[in-house]
Order: sequence, then structure tokens, then C-alpha cells
Amino acid sequence: MATRIKQLVGHIAPPIDMATPELWQEVPLAPPDSIFKLTAAYKADTYPKKVNLGVGAYRDDDSKPWVLPVVKKATEKLLRNEALDHEYLPILGLPEYTAAAAKLILGSDSPALSESRAVSAQTISGTGANHLGALFLTKFYRFNGAKKVYLSNPTWANHHAIFRNVGIEPVDYPYYNPDTISLDLTGLIGSLQEAPPRSVFLLHACAHNPTGVDPTEEEWDTIANVMLEKNHYAFFDCAYQGFASGDLDKDAWAVRHFVQKGVPLLVCQSFAKNAGLYGERVGALHIVSPDKDTADRVRSQLSVLQRSEISNPPSHGARLVELILNDPEMFAEWKQDIKTMSGRIISMRKELHRLLTQVHNTPGNWDHILNQIGMFSFTGLNAEQSKAMIERAHVYMTGNGRISMAGLNSHNIEYFAESLDKVVRGTL
Repeated sequence: MATRIKQLVGHIAPPIDMATPELWQEVPLAPPDSIFKLTAAYKADTYPKKVNLGVGAYRDDDSKPWVLPVVKKATEKLLRNEALDHEYLPILGLPEYTAAAAKLILGSDSPALSESRAVSAQTISGTGANHLGALFLTKFYRFNGAKKVYLSNPTWANHHAIFRNVGIEPVDYPYYNPDTISLDLTGLIGSLQEAPPRSVFLLHACAHNPTGVDPTEEEWDTIANVMLEKNHYAFFDCAYQGFASGDLDKDAWAVRHFVQKGVPLLVCQSFAKNAGLYGERVGALHIVSPDKDTADRVRSQLSVLQRSEISNPPSHGARLVELILNDPEMFAEWKQDIKTMSGRIISMRKELHRLLTQVHNTPGNWDHILNQIGMFSFTGLNAEQSKAMIERAHVYMTGNGRISMAGLNSHNIEYFAESLDKVVRGTL
């Protein structure tokens, strides 16, 4: 017996020393995330007037995170519910949540819902929705040629990484015109027309990140018509519904219009910003199919993909949002909370515009501060000017001139406007 054991042991490979350097020496050092690096630099800065305009999260007038009153109320209600447990949710998520989320973005009267053509899955916020949507495309979408997805230039930095991680090569399409600090509609339409039929175009439903530049309803209609002509697929990312204008329906207009016109699409949805649930990671993916039979097959495959990715989504954040969306009193209170957040940001836009144009008479046209929408604004500053704002004024912003309007408040906006005026004049 002892001899036999020795023979068997002899066929077992010796244990691998995981600390052996040669196993990992070719792993490259990844660059730090630019936003988190910016935040770390801000926190380490001891200058008393420092300003953080890089963070992509709402802050109140005292630069503090704000827990929405309706979220507090929903949390208390959950705590009092003795029937709740911590069992697994269904693979595609809490049904009451996904149904309410679909109604919120698609509209209660959407033909996609009345005809049972929409399939919804609870995801790990908007990032998870983008990933699951991209994964679904690479598995089942019949691309025309190479697997490419067209992304607006510029776009949220994570979009590129998400699609590359699933084997889809992103291609930039013109979106922002730095000369006019506005939408490059001609370039956008040209890309739609020149792209191979059945191409996938990622569109920001509202409050475009990072520019804050959105198409008008007429421009959205033009975009939809060209997409129909070319048989393109719309990949909508909606992270700011209600947070952009303060009106949930207005911010969902583009998505609902595309559904009404019959443009094939999916929608990635997040409740991080508009409910202040950043850490709860509450999101959803909605795929609109041409008919119910197709929707049933899409649902079955989404379940398979979700099972292999996260198995089951987390419950707490979804239960909070479900309560808010399905309780009329809470829903009304949430809409008021949204107006509070969006209203403060809009007031900061107006005040910044006033300071630049009426107090400092800053060279240039600053109307884009008012015309842009949502959390972010492209100031028009170049990389050198943005660097100077960080190093000399201690105003932390990204190198492309983007600022988070939520970082401005009544305590720092005059200092920021003064610094902006100086850097434009070259006197900072």
C-alpha cells in the first residue's frame, strides 16, 4: 500500500510557489484611474480655498453628500418590514423593481410594454448594465463585418474599457465641436450615414457625459431617422434621468421617441445619481425586441449570461427604489428631491455665467455654461489651462476642461470664477 501511494504521489506536480517572481513579472503596471487620482490629490492638498470639480457625484451647498429624504423614508420602511429576508433574488432581479424601472424610462404608455416586447434585467448600476448589454451584443447580435460599436467623442471613459473587455472594438464618432462648444450634428449624422448598415451606436439619453451637450428634440428626430434608414442599433446609456432637467419624462424623451419610431435599441439605466444611491449600485438593462416571441428568447439568454456573471443581483438598493417608484406618495417626494438637486446645479450655472459675463467680463462667449445640461460642463479650457487651474489655483478638474457643476456652491463659486477669468486672460 505504501508503495502504491508513493507511485501516485510521484505523478502529482510539485506545488507552485505563488510568490515566484517569474509567474507575474510580465504583468504591466496599470495607470491609476484619472478621476480617483484627481480626488486623491485634492484630499492631500492643504490649501484652504481648494475646490474639487472632478467628482461625479452630487454635493449640497456645503460640499457634503446628500442622502435624499425619500431614501431615508424608504429605508425606515424596509427596516420595519418583518417579512423581509436575505434570500436570493431571481436571476434577472426583483420583478417589482425591474417592471417599475422599465415603466420609468420607457413610459407607462410605451408600446414596448403593452406588447410585452421589453425585457428587463437588474444590474450592478449603469456600469453593469453597459457590460451586460455589451456581452449580449457580442453573443447574439449579427454585426455587419467586424464587431465594432460607435462611441461619441468624447464619451465616458469607461465605455471604451467595457466594450474591449467583451471583444468589441469601439470606434469614435464626432459629437462635440470644441470651436463652438456645442454639438457637432453634421459630423454625427455623417458618421451614421457612412457606417456600415446594422452598426451599433452608443447614445447618451440625456446629460451627455462628459460634455453636458444634448441634441434638441428636432436633432434627436433627425438622428432616429438616419438610424432607421441605415438599420442601425441604438445602445442608450441613461445615467441621469430626472437629474438633468429636473423632469423625469423630459429626460427620457429621446429613448421613448426612438421606441415610438421603431428604432431597435436597448437602454442602460442607473439610479446612482437621481436617487443618490451611488454605493448601492442599482441599475437595469432593458432590451426592446420586435415581438413577444423574440423577447422571450432574449430573456432566456439574458438569464444565462447573468447567471454566469453575478448569479443574482443584490437586493437592498433594488428594494429601496421599488418602494419609491411604486408608492405614489414616495414617488412624488422623489420627484421633488430630484428638482432640489437639479435646481441647485442650474442655479450654479446661472451664477457662474453671471460672474463671468457681468462681474469679470471674461473674454469669450460663456453661453454654453447655460446651454449645457446635467452634472458636467465642458468649460472650453484647454489642457494647459486646466493644468494651471490645478497647480496654481488648486481647482481640481480634468485635463479636457470638464468640471462637475455639483462641486460648485455659494462658498466657492466666486473664487472659481475669478480663477477661471485669470487663466483665460493668462494672468493666473
